Order: sequence, then structure tokens, then C-alpha cells
Amino acid sequence: MAPAPYGHTSGVSVDHQPLLLIQARNLITNLALPAFLIDPDARLLFFNDAAAEVLGRRFEEVGPLPQDEWARDIGPFDEDGRPLATNSLPLATALREGHPAQGRFHVRLGESGLREVEVSALPMLEPDNYEGALVVFWPVEAAVPETT
Repeated sequence: MAPAPYGHTSGVSVDHQPLLLIQARNLITNLALPAFLIDPDARLLFFNDAAAEVLGRRFEEVGPLPQDEWARDIGPFDEDGRPLATNSLPLATALREGHPAQGRFHVRLGESGLREVEVSALPMLEPDNYEGALVVFWPVEAAVPETT
């Protein structure tokens, strides 16, 4: 009689991440620039510690989020705090057209409330496969008035 196998032997489903997403996560983990990863359906997959610092929450507290949830909580918003249509933003351009895009709008950054940010979205492409986008952002500093 053969020994009984250890662990689960059937009915186990493992959600495998594509290699490009694993590599992108490793890359942004070490960036000092706030960054996050989005899948082709605009679902938030991960954000780094630099993003956690400006958002006021760590990824481990938030976890993956569908677009409607992260858009409601984080943004994008106009200067008056009204939600912006997401289909014209850099992320949507990168996801839809498969090329880098940049933009500027407001997001909710933790305790500081709405802040204007610059955003660059880079599509993650492999031959015959599209994995999502890597998005970096940084708060725009208010212009300091000149003194004479």
C-alpha cells in the first residue's frame, strides 16, 4: 500500500500571477517614487511603501481593489473634489491604447485631503499579451510666491 500523500491533492485552485506582474511588483517595491500596479480591468493589484506613505494606508491594509472602489476612495477628482471621468485619464489611455500617458489631477492623499498630482502610466506589454499598467505619481508642490 502506497503512503498517503501530504497536503491537498485535489480541488486546489492557485491564482498565478504572470511573470511580468511579479517583476513589476519587485521593481516598484524598491522605488522611492509612489507607484501602483493595475490589471487590464483597471483593478488595483498593488502599491508600494512610497504610495502608502502619501495615501496614509499600507497595501496590506487595503488589498486589491476594483476600479470603482479605489476611484471613490483615492480619486481622480477635479479641483473642487468632484469625481472625474476615468476614461480620459492617463491610466485609461495606457490600458486602452497600450502606450505611456501622463496627466495632472487631484487625489485624496491620507490626512492631507485632496492634493494635485502628476501621473505617468506605463502599459505592461509582453508579446501577444497585455498585463496592465504601472502607474507612478507624485504630489505637485504649490508654487512659492516670489518675494521682492
